[in-house]
Amino acid sequence: MNDALIAGLLVLSLFLILGSGVWIGLTLSGVAWIGMQLFTARPAGDAMAVTIWGASSSWTLTALPLFILMGEILFRTRLSEDMFRGLAPLLGRIPGRLLHTNVLGCTIFAAVSGSSAATCATIGKMTLPELQRRGYPEGIVIGSLAGAGTLGLLIPPSIIMIVYGVTAEVSIAKLFIAGVIPGIILAGLFSGYIVVWSLLNRQLIPVEVDTMTFAQKFREFWRLGPVVLLIIAVLGSIYLGIATATEAAAVGVLGALILSAVQGSLNWKSFSEALMGATRLYCMIAFILAGAAFLTLSMGYIGLPRHLAEWIGTLGLTKFELIMVIMVFYIVLGCFLDGISMIVLTMGVILPTIVGAGIDLIWFGIFLVLVVEMAQITPPVGFNLFVLQGMTKKPLSYIARVAMPMFFLMILTVLIFYQYPQIITWLPSKM
Repeated sequence: MNDALIAGLLVLSLFLILGSGVWIGLTLSGVAWIGMQLFTARPAGDAMAVTIWGASSSWTLTALPLFILMGEILFRTRLSEDMFRGLAPLLGRIPGRLLHTNVLGCTIFAAVSGSSAATCATIGKMTLPELQRRGYPEGIVIGSLAGAGTLGLLIPPSIIMIVYGVTAEVSIAKLFIAGVIPGIILAGLFSGYIVVWSLLNRQLIPVEVDTMTFAQKFREFWRLGPVVLLIIAVLGSIYLGIATATEAAAVGVLGALILSAVQGSLNWKSFSEALMGATRLYCMIAFILAGAAFLTLSMGYIGLPRHLAEWIGTLGLTKFELIMVIMVFYIVLGCFLDGISMIVLTMGVILPTIVGAGIDLIWFGIFLVLVVEMAQITPPVGFNLFVLQGMTKKPLSYIARVAMPMFFLMILTVLIFYQYPQIITWLPSKM
């Protein structure tokens, strides 16, 4: 049976099982079992048991539940309110004024969260009602928040980077440090768009009278202190070589607990809610990773990734054409799957092609995170769109439309990083 027919049958099985409402992790395992049972001589049951156990017992993966727990704890503190009050006095003279709190708030919170949805929800709870009360235009407020919320994936520590690092066997510490400059550049592009939009729509930006003294502004600014210290503790321990990503994640959890206790928001109820929230999210992710590991093994036995890589090689695509094809592929895939599922479902097929094309895996990891970010704001399965719909009660189509400028800025960012790959690879090369 030729590869195209086998691939077609497996893809059809995937969508049929997904469409029936089966969990993604079980779906991936089911498709892998079908492929191995029908098209290979290897016993499927034995292979599934060994592979799932190996994927579930990875030491590197330990960083993932810890970073999730850190984000859940911070999500239940007064961190968001303190961040807004600390940032607001700094933005009074910039075109767009407090609209930039969406971008700066998400940039800062992304550095201690690792989750796009958590970043978007936490900052949105703070900025949406405040900016609405002050009379800022609804479209640009929601659109900038949808785009800036995706920084939770790019600015380390990032859950997506950990998943990619595990599946591609790439240093997570190097991925983390590689995401710093790209994250700052993307945040700068978002803020730049707000500046340009505000200059073209001056009449829509409310005029605010600054009545705060310098001493008051200084006191408000120092509210950013706790989160800055936590960022330094987590990321600094990785970049200075003091701790691995897993150990730094443990430092982050401890710091989040201390911060929550100092703020007075740490009690048994908030702690148990954070613990249960992190457990549920990690179990879902771990289940998907285990199923994807089995699917990768199954595809390897069938030989589809090797044959696909060989086929793409016969097309004579340049590196740029290959990157553009992969970007479109992931954007389309993102209309139906979440970011983690996209990565673990496709790595077994995509990685041999990337390696064969001579593309740096650290660079490709950051590129992949950027493309997954785009999928966060594309309907119908854009997680940030769901988060904002729940918070604003606006239709998904409206939120996707106002977020579209941010989507195009991400495409521009991909083109910049392709033209100047050293933006991504310079810092990791110094480790």
